[in-house]
Amino acid sequence: MKNCLIIAGEKSGEEHALSFIKTINSLNQECAFWGVGGDELEREGMELTYHLKDFSSWGISEVIGKIPFYLNALKNIEQLVKEKKCKVAILIDFQDFNLRLAKRLKKQGVNVLYYVAPQAWVWKSYRAEVIEKCVHSLFTIIPFEKKWFEQRGVTRVKQVAHPLWLNYKDQLSDLPPKRTYSEVQKKLRVLLLPGSRNFEVASLLPDFIKATKEISQQRDIEVGLVVSSNVKSELFDPYLADCDFIWDNEQLPEALKWADCSMAASGTVTLATALFCVPTVVVYKSSLLNVYIFYTFLSYDGHVSLANIVHDEEIFPELIQERASVYNIKTELMKFLESEQSYNSIIEKVSKTRSLISGGDFDAGEYMAKVIEESYEL
Repeated sequence: MKNCLIIAGEKSGEEHALSFIKTINSLNQECAFWGVGGDELEREGMELTYHLKDFSSWGISEVIGKIPFYLNALKNIEQLVKEKKCKVAILIDFQDFNLRLAKRLKKQGVNVLYYVAPQAWVWKSYRAEVIEKCVHSLFTIIPFEKKWFEQRGVTRVKQVAHPLWLNYKDQLSDLPPKRTYSEVQKKLRVLLLPGSRNFEVASLLPDFIKATKEISQQRDIEVGLVVSSNVKSELFDPYLADCDFIWDNEQLPEALKWADCSMAASGTVTLATALFCVPTVVVYKSSLLNVYIFYTFLSYDGHVSLANIVHDEEIFPELIQERASVYNIKTELMKFLESEQSYNSIIEKVSKTRSLISGGDFDAGEYMAKVIEESYEL
């Protein structure tokens, strides 16, 4: 029986997989999917070897603590590949684990489709050489990446539309008009997006709530919150009473249509806010060890949030570590509303996001289905 391994070790990886798995299923109905994913992939028929709740981690310090788990998972997945006689694997982001796995799979003759290129342009550029040796095809979703990898010897690079665009393009096609500046001035709708990891919500949500309370002393506001199913509910519970509207992560488009502006953890969600034209303050906090490693060993000095990386410009303010204070969060958010001109200017900038990530006519799902079919014909 044809089968395909998928590794989606984080929530964003699962969202990426959802952008193509239905197409593959429709073209390759006899193929069984298994591996690492979440509830939504399981609903699509994937057999979960590991749930992403147990698999994901963030930052060097947290990864170090889970090294024994990851080593065991590598060994277990490699054994299952042999038992299932798996010939194709789709590895999504999660670069430290997935590139190690790609090397092992290559030795077994597995065709590796690496979806969402690892951010080797941030650090470890030598990974381009590893990709060329071990990966059948590399898929890039950020405009400049395809050329970057090709210049470093990667020959099978496919530029694809960003998965967020594919997931949300139907909702984006009939977006209601943005509320006017005068409407926003009368009552401001602030959306809180504290992340999809426990440590993010624990460190950011209290400050987000404090910032909204300070804003409410100056103007009439409504507060919305998106809660993630991957996060312990007790981290949200103390703050639910401070919010007027609450959505789960599957209702994110609805929440973004409602919002005038947002406070968000750095991550894929910042690109979603840009797609839905929601001005956003991006906030990032990590452990002191992670920060030390970042500034000591990385030469990258570019933008942190995905929205700014895609635009190659700081369209959203980034508050990192010591700058991520309640005062700064509130101040940066209110800058969007300093004048009608400033408000319209940021809306105009983010409205260009769609054209930057909508890609060409290449269909990743169709391509993957073809690779799966051809791999089992050999």
